[in-house]
Amino acid sequence: MHKYFITIVIILNIIGFVLVSLDKYKAKNRLWRIPERSFFLLSILGGSIGVYIGLLTFKHKTRRWYFMTIIPLIIIAQFVFIYFLTKK
Repeated sequence: MHKYFITIVIILNIIGFVLVSLDKYKAKNRLWRIPERSFFLLSILGGSIGVYIGLLTFKHKTRRWYFMTIIPLIIIAQFVFIYFLTKK
């Protein structure tokens, strides 16, 4: 069970990172964009670290306060959740 959970979280983080890079590419080329809610949904589902690293790496959406505030809060909430889940 833990093995599958870790695998899913890793995949979600890779998808998050790739989606941020894809959206940055689309923004530069004035193409159809990925909706912002997709980044938040993916973050809540477990891809928050990948999304956040993508935002910082590609300097994408870093001027939007809600991305630079809410995504780190989701990361903290997920770590707290995992801590209490694994605490014996």
